[in-house]
Amino acid sequence: MSSSEEKETFMPKRTQLTIQLAGAAIFSALSLVVSVFLVPILPRTPEGMAFFDPVSIIWVACFLIFGPIAGILCCIIGMVLLMPFDPFAPIGPLMKFAATISLIIVPIVLLKLYKREEGVLKSKILKDRKKFIVYGVLGTVFRIVVMVILNIIVYLALFGSQGLEYWVVLVILINALQSVWDLLIPYLLVYGTKLDEKFEIW
Repeated sequence: MSSSEEKETFMPKRTQLTIQLAGAAIFSALSLVVSVFLVPILPRTPEGMAFFDPVSIIWVACFLIFGPIAGILCCIIGMVLLMPFDPFAPIGPLMKFAATISLIIVPIVLLKLYKREEGVLKSKILKDRKKFIVYGVLGTVFRIVVMVILNIIVYLALFGSQGLEYWVVLVILINALQSVWDLLIPYLLVYGTKLDEKFEIW
């Protein structure tokens, strides 16, 4: 029996849940530290949108290492922790949450539908580059749809309809670009360094 099969078979559910909760707490706290010290100096568009967002990268990495429960909790806890520190709160943290959770939800749903081979962890399925790319593209499309809708609502409430078309195009481009970093960097960090193999809990 392989190491993966042993961990999946013999790790108690309670222990698994404890590790997932601890992972969510640690990574959400890490995202707060990164947000406070690094996010303010990131390059941005004249409208204030960042080309690169390390906070989402940490949240996605948490999902890849610890699984769906940890990933979703990390996004929620991270969003709440950001509220007192984000100059654009509550809109800023809420938008960050919506963008990141969109990337995570799609593979979670697709993995639920995936008929897993006996003894093969779902995290190993995501490790397959072709599957990860497919899930990532679908997640990116879903993220763009969600963010366009939310940004239209916020923009109309704050500024009216003038300049809305330009804003929508900008939202699409920035979210597509950020999705590349939000997926590529966690993949390389988690699977490239075999960090996932130290846990193998999902």
